[in-house]
Amino acid sequence: MGGRPEAKHTERTVVLDVTGMLLGSQQHTVETALRTRTGVHDVVANAAAQTATVTYDASITSVAQLRGFVEDCGLHCAGQSVPAHMCDAMTEPKEHGERPASAAHEHHVAEPAQQVGTGAHPGHGMPTAHQGHEQATGHAGHDMAAMVRDMRNRFLIAAIFSVPITLWSPIGRDVFGFDVSAPFGLREDVWQLLLSLPVILYAAQVFFVGAWHALRAHTLDMMVLVAVAIGAGWLYSLGITLTGGGDVFYEAATVLAAFVLLGHWFEMRARGGANDAIRALLNLAPPRAVVLRDGQPVELPTSAVVVGDLLLVRPGSKIPTDGIVEDGDSEVDESMVTGESLPVHKQPGSPAIGATINRNGTLRVRAAKVGTDTALAQIVQLVQEAQNSKAPGQRLADRAAFWLVFVALIGGLLTFSVWMLASGRGAEAALLFAITVVVITCPDALGLATPTAIMVGTGLGARRGVLFKNATAIETAARIDTVVMDKTGTLTLGQPQVVAVVTADGVPERDLLAAAAALERDSEHPLATAIVDYASRFGAPELVAARFEAVPGYGVRAEVTGRPVAVGARRLLDRDGVHLAELEGAYTDLAKVGRTVVAVAIEGRAAGLLAIADASRPTAKAAVSALHDLGARVVMLTGDNAATAQRIADELGIDSVLADVLPGDKAAKVSELQRQGATVAMVGDGVNDAPALAAADIGIAIGAGTDVAIETADIVLMRSDPLDVALALHVGRATLRKMRQNLGWAIGYNTIALPIAAGAFAWGGVTLRPEIAALSMSGSSLLVAVNALLLKRTRLPEQAAPPADQPPSRAVPVDRVAA
Repeated sequence: MGGRPEAKHTERTVVLDVTGMLLGSQQHTVETALRTRTGVHDVVANAAAQTATVTYDASITSVAQLRGFVEDCGLHCAGQSVPAHMCDAMTEPKEHGERPASAAHEHHVAEPAQQVGTGAHPGHGMPTAHQGHEQATGHAGHDMAAMVRDMRNRFLIAAIFSVPITLWSPIGRDVFGFDVSAPFGLREDVWQLLLSLPVILYAAQVFFVGAWHALRAHTLDMMVLVAVAIGAGWLYSLGITLTGGGDVFYEAATVLAAFVLLGHWFEMRARGGANDAIRALLNLAPPRAVVLRDGQPVELPTSAVVVGDLLLVRPGSKIPTDGIVEDGDSEVDESMVTGESLPVHKQPGSPAIGATINRNGTLRVRAAKVGTDTALAQIVQLVQEAQNSKAPGQRLADRAAFWLVFVALIGGLLTFSVWMLASGRGAEAALLFAITVVVITCPDALGLATPTAIMVGTGLGARRGVLFKNATAIETAARIDTVVMDKTGTLTLGQPQVVAVVTADGVPERDLLAAAAALERDSEHPLATAIVDYASRFGAPELVAARFEAVPGYGVRAEVTGRPVAVGARRLLDRDGVHLAELEGAYTDLAKVGRTVVAVAIEGRAAGLLAIADASRPTAKAAVSALHDLGARVVMLTGDNAATAQRIADELGIDSVLADVLPGDKAAKVSELQRQGATVAMVGDGVNDAPALAAADIGIAIGAGTDVAIETADIVLMRSDPLDVALALHVGRATLRKMRQNLGWAIGYNTIALPIAAGAFAWGGVTLRPEIAALSMSGSSLLVAVNALLLKRTRLPEQAAPPADQPPSRAVPVDRVAA
């Protein structure tokens, strides 16, 4: 893993809120500065998301100290980037499985209870811990919207003062014919100097401060380039003015600042739309919760709820935090968290997910997880870590961006030297060409090329319940050509169901099902449950069994409406001397295709057969078809016998089957496909699937599966729907396409623009002024951001509603979302 220190039990990972990164290249400054701090193992910053994923040793440093390190870089940090209202941003993260005292408990004790009906409005009153911290540090409002407004204001100041500076410059005289003398009898260069001060001291201040912090961190970024370009032109002009006057170009410095600010104002507005999905999740939790204390409703901030509180959730309200329903019956919309399109029925004992919407009935929910333990907080962290992770292509681009800054500075110096020594045009022309080279080579577009696309791609997946754990998973998903799917629990429901009923002559199916269900109703065996469920859906009457007798290993006997009935394996009927007779052929045919056959005898005669099998998921066939549409080969992997496996494969249209595979051999089968040249995605849900998930190029876990499978996988399907496998590959391909487009543009732009900026074509009259170079450079960054945003228009496969007679796919349980 690139020399990363071996993980200790004190190693933690947090996603910090790092606002103030104006330019994409500032990511490298933050990463470099934080990596030098004691106890910090790794840092990955993301200017587009305004966050940084930090891995550190909790025995050496803490979130509070990390916050201080970030602010030493000249940025703002409110602690962890966690869901608003639900979590305390300054709470220390914990190791997986650890349960430290919740910071919310302190708020719960310290805050006076506020009774419902006292006039308090949800969202008002005492601030949450996160809000209180922002107010105390003065960093409230430093979000992307505030940064966009600040950049706009700086641009307006630069533009307003650049206009008169330009008019009193040689350009104003020669091009616009402006011939008004400078006011107050001042020399024109002195007047331009005075007008330039607001631009240099306020509008362009962000570049100089950013350059200072970059140099302090012993790195180079775009702030350094812009500061050098603006500062060189202005300081040169200042020297000329202070030594008696001459040819100056204050207008070049101030117009350059105005155009850079204009370009980044538009770019930041575009970037602000790239993280809509995460911002929506961060603000999803309700600000207030109604807690029952001694039977009376008390309204508290959601962050003050502690484990064990009994929450009152009225119709139309959001469930404040994760818990278990203790009383009530209602439908809950979980689509905003799990991506499940259909409302989920809740009754006593049902798990409840925080921030989901209670539709109709009133629920009483016992809080089971709060703060960063909740499903919402874990999903947010998972997606943010994926957005901040770097694909292999981005790591190369980051290194290229760093060296491009160095090349720009050296190139600017060489350009100045060549023009001074070889052209004879003088220092003014040489300096203009040098500044143009420095500006045009800014690598901001290169730094933003991949992160913006990854942010939009992961957000696009998260909205549909597909969670990518890292950028590499997105990039690899785009290259998948073979999808291996575990059968039980992935392609099938993992729950036995009656799939066929055969009756003897003269026996109504309704009577057969009613008799069989009467004997199986009190049993908890999966096959008994399947028979009872099918009889209920069929509409068979509920009869009562008497004189019940269980025959271990064979089945059960009883009397129903006074008639003796036996239900079980064929050997039960053989034991009782009952022959299948006319049902013999049907029994053989069903057994051949891998069905489990339950025989029913009534009054000593074989009355019918019930064929039971693990039924396919409602969307399994559509999922296989969608993967075929993407050009992927579908392979089913199972430990079942070949007959059973082939039956399901034929039913779903699967290309090939690997049957009779022992749990320990699944990973070997995946590796065998890889040796044949396939790029493999493994889809599974069980503990025995974990090695195969790890061996595959990407592992995709069904969300309702085991924790081990989810933690091993690279992608988690929250809806537990195999149809979302195709959606994940579709998102990966669309995202990789945008990444390549953006990188191609960023590299091509610099390759073409650099010689023009250096004056290589000046002999033909083709030159660039610094301000035009600034506009084209900013336009390049804007184009990259807008191109990434076009991912939002990607047409994804539509979610298919399950048939009316089949249960919907299970959404991921609250306690299964793990990074």
